[in-house]
Amino acid sequence: MDDIQPTPRSGIDKLAIRVAAAHLQDGPVTAGYQGDRAAVVALLNDALATELVCVARYRRHYYTVTGRQNAAIKAEFLAHALQEQEHADWLAERIIQLNGEPDFNPATLLARSHAEYDESVDVQAMVRADLIAERVAIESYRQMIERLGTADPTTTHLLIKIMAVEEEHADDMRDLLD
Repeated sequence: MDDIQPTPRSGIDKLAIRVAAAHLQDGPVTAGYQGDRAAVVALLNDALATELVCVARYRRHYYTVTGRQNAAIKAEFLAHALQEQEHADWLAERIIQLNGEPDFNPATLLARSHAEYDESVDVQAMVRADLIAERVAIESYRQMIERLGTADPTTTHLLIKIMAVEEEHADDMRDLLD
């Protein structure tokens, strides 16, 4: 590695890059990572709890909605449940990348979740509860993105990606309101 010199043309210090990459136990997070890993993992675990509560809420709504006239709403609930599960999976994967532990503890999910669980039996009450939860998720992700700033671009990108889907979900729920 001693023969590697900074490339004046690009301004990239190849030696520094390769030295930083030598810490294999850190996985994908290099020495240049600017975030507070413990704080980011805590944020992500709260987001994970929120997504898992949303999965449970949407699944409950899917299974309890009845009637042919509600078939489109039922399908929307299932589609959203599957997307929320995908978000939870992405968050858990990012937590692992940051050398953290994803917290799936069911005993603490509701306390850590930003959104609430809902046991409505009326279809429009379900839609309203889901719209509120989506708006809560959107604001939660917006605040997390703002808090991270430029310290962790990968996590910020992930949160923006999830937030965009949550905005679509809110739009879908608003369209289902009577």
